[in-house]
Amino acid sequence: MDAQLEQRSPAPAPAPGRPPAPARPPARRRHRGALRYPLVRQLLRFTAVGIVCTATSLALYAFLRPYLGSQPANAAALILTSLMNTALNRRLTFKITDRHRLKRDHLNGLIVILVALLITGGSLGVLHWINPSATVADELWTTTISGFAATAVRFTLLRHWIFRRARHR
Repeated sequence: MDAQLEQRSPAPAPAPGRPPAPARPPARRRHRGALRYPLVRQLLRFTAVGIVCTATSLALYAFLRPYLGSQPANAAALILTSLMNTALNRRLTFKITDRHRLKRDHLNGLIVILVALLITGGSLGVLHWINPSATVADELWTTTISGFAATAVRFTLLRHWIFRRARHR
């Protein structure tokens, strides 16, 4: 996305007796318009990751629902996709590629997913309280809509708590 590989010819060998030239950092890419703001770029990448993870989570929910029931299927789908989501957001949204703090980031990602589980699980509870005979389609719509609220909370927590060291990338 933002990072483009550059083809460079190898640096010439230093002359005998001279120290090697210092390595230059890669050129930074200049963005125009709204993309010059790191928050906008992060939101776009977060949205792309979210679409993939939401589709995966909904597919898992629809698959597991007949076997487990609505609440356990929702929890299983969220927990199974949370590691994928944290890894993708870590790498793509916030541009963190090193392994430093990897375990802590994933553990904190699971904590953030618990917040999403409370929001989506609570919405399912409200749906079944209002309409005890809700269909799977009703449950999918409910989890999708409440997922939007959970996503806003998740992005805020990821950006300002877990990955704050990469807020401006």
